[in-house]
Amino acid sequence: MDFRNSESVVGPRSEDALPASVTSAVKVVVVGGFGVGKTTMVGAVSEIRPLTTEETMTQASAGVDDIAGVERKAETTVAMDFGRITLNDELVLYLFGTPGQQRFWFLWNGLFEGALGAVVLIDTRRLEDSFDVMGRLEERGMPFVVAINAFPDAPSHPVSELRAALDIPDAVPVIDCDARNRGSSRDALLTLMRYLHTLTTTNPEPW
Repeated sequence: MDFRNSESVVGPRSEDALPASVTSAVKVVVVGGFGVGKTTMVGAVSEIRPLTTEETMTQASAGVDDIAGVERKAETTVAMDFGRITLNDELVLYLFGTPGQQRFWFLWNGLFEGALGAVVLIDTRRLEDSFDVMGRLEERGMPFVVAINAFPDAPSHPVSELRAALDIPDAVPVIDCDARNRGSSRDALLTLMRYLHTLTTTNPEPW
């Protein structure tokens, strides 16, 4: 069959095309517990139509996924989220959001491959969900920053108390974030990039 004149062949949307001036690309991941706002952040900050793999939660997940504190959540990520944001004329970030349920954590290894760092989203209503997440990052030696997502009914704690409760090293940035807001989410990513730059300048790679 000759597809040369087929009208069914569709290329990328013009608004999704990568700017010609871009010379560098960095992969980062957005991680966190179940229902903490990872899909929301990727969707809010992405300059292209984000790829999501959300599926409707069914009765089959009852007793398997811990929905305490997020009982109204109707959909969940089962593979990954993907988005893109251009930080300047030359640098673009590729964002990969991870699934939050532990039964999907086997997918994390592939999503982490080639990533330079991570944003860890935290819900102060469910701090205990963050321990295993940060533990996995530390095991892989992956740098990360912590972003406290602004849920309306979430308790507010001083950063010093959060550091102590979550055993976050002093050097790791901890910031407030509203994952629904593009500017706030972009600031979280910029904080990660500045932190990564600090690590490379204080601990340069050996030649």
